[in-house]
Amino acid sequence: MAAITEAVTLANFEAKMPNWTPDLPNHLYALVDMGSNGIRFSISDLSPPQTRLLKCLYKERAAISLFDALSTSPSTAPLKFPAETITCVAQTLSRFKAIADTYGVPPGHTTVFATEAMRKAENAASMLEAVHSASGLGICVLAPEVETLFGSVGARSGFAEVDGLFLDLGGGSVQMTYLNSAMDGYEIAAAQSGLSLPFGAAKLIKIIQSGEVKQQEIARSDLNTGMQKAFADLQNKFPTLKASSSDPTGIDVYLCGGGFRGYASMLMHNDSIQPYPIPAVGAYTWNRVLERMVTNVENCKVPGSFFKESKRMRKVNEEDEGKIFGMSNRRREQFPAIATVVGALVSSVQNIRSVTFCSGGNREGALLMKLPKQIRETRPLSLLRQPGDTTSDATLLSVIETLKSAVPPGFDARDIYTVFTLDLGPLFVEAIWARLGQTDSANAAYELHRAITRDPSVPGFTHLARAALALTLCARWGSDLGPIDQQLLSSLRQLAYAASPEVVFWAEYFGAVAAVLTTLCPTEPKNPEELGNTVRFRAVATKGKKKDRIELTILVSPNACRGIELASLQSLFKNIGKQKKNAYTVARKVEPIIVQSA
Repeated sequence: MAAITEAVTLANFEAKMPNWTPDLPNHLYALVDMGSNGIRFSISDLSPPQTRLLKCLYKERAAISLFDALSTSPSTAPLKFPAETITCVAQTLSRFKAIADTYGVPPGHTTVFATEAMRKAENAASMLEAVHSASGLGICVLAPEVETLFGSVGARSGFAEVDGLFLDLGGGSVQMTYLNSAMDGYEIAAAQSGLSLPFGAAKLIKIIQSGEVKQQEIARSDLNTGMQKAFADLQNKFPTLKASSSDPTGIDVYLCGGGFRGYASMLMHNDSIQPYPIPAVGAYTWNRVLERMVTNVENCKVPGSFFKESKRMRKVNEEDEGKIFGMSNRRREQFPAIATVVGALVSSVQNIRSVTFCSGGNREGALLMKLPKQIRETRPLSLLRQPGDTTSDATLLSVIETLKSAVPPGFDARDIYTVFTLDLGPLFVEAIWARLGQTDSANAAYELHRAITRDPSVPGFTHLARAALALTLCARWGSDLGPIDQQLLSSLRQLAYAASPEVVFWAEYFGAVAAVLTTLCPTEPKNPEELGNTVRFRAVATKGKKKDRIELTILVSPNACRGIELASLQSLFKNIGKQKKNAYTVARKVEPIIVQSA
């Protein structure tokens, strides 16, 4: 039994977790996270070359609160799991093991890890023995610093690069650390520097609901003091964080864990963009600068500082009798505690520039830490080409470069949010020749919906990235939509406009350029030469008295334009940049000029 009771530490976690190498015959891994609020199970496929995407094949959550189970112990007695809880957990893990076997997960690729509740329970050994007897599985009891490592790296897994504070709000505790992916060894540094406070949502709500005013005051004081000390300690350890604290631009904050995801759901429910177009909580972002921009957009009225209004969110939770998307009854019951933690964060870290909510957690962090550094740091969306795509890399690159050649000199493409700067070029090109047998209006609606629902848990697919892809592909088909989809289009435009007024313009522009390209080259080119011999773009930007102008020259081979009315190609650009009601785009005129090349 010794093997299943030994704690997992920073010194031994690599040896305790199943290894990953690219030449393994099977890359399926099953993980069970025995958290304080629930037990989560997942099966992931880490097969190359899409290893970094941490592709999840199956997931399930058992609503077993180990924290609540410990709380049944008398206040003066040692913390113990009731016998019925031990039996229930053992049966649940036996079920999970059977599912993993059905999927073909190798026996050595299933890992169970437990956190604070298992560390505190006096009869944890009884739980370990019951689970082992029922399923043959051992349990890795994570040391607090390993829990910080997995939680922070799991949250970080959803982004190409990060630099900011990471907080994880679970049932029993809230943790704070700092991650800067530009630093060598940033993962271990974050784990060693993290601080855990015993004020998780499940624990804090019991204090709030106790009615004991003195106990509540002490808890709030300890939470605020602990949060302030944690932030001060991190600033002392990390000069880049200290510099951000005093910089006018501010600090980026990343929030993960079920408690904070509940707060994200409440913010989305109250967002100025309604209905909010992206259903996933992961990568939902509040930005101080963007909030001010949104307040200037028609029909977008954001009172005060949206993220920081925890008291208003708490009031909405109390008074709204309807269903709030993404929030269970248990999460709504715990919301006063969640709002209290957010209030402590805002009080302790006053110079917040942005807050991004993360879908990843301990399981994603454990998976990512199996991988070599060069794979961990790969930009995830660059890997999201569909398996079996026959387009050669050279041809794909030539299509992307042809489309990008329509950007005039003087526009720094790196500073413009487009499908290309957001690493979505391959996905965009993959779709522009698809479904050519369907009507333009059907394809516009299809791509609008697909972009916001496809690959829901893939790392790097931010809300802005989804909006940009949806708008650009919809524009490729002319944005001809029915009334119900027009509403979705308007919401996506508002979301994109909040990031930058340029996003909608360039989405419409590249959509029109792609429509020209696919009209002149109706089948996907087999090689770069075929595309180059068919069509080329050349663009010049000029300043006008009332609006800027882009003169786009389209060089077309004589064969490619046979039987095509050139005016129909020019008409694809007629509405781009025109300020219409709820258009949310910059005013910029596009003048296409079609020239037959030799």
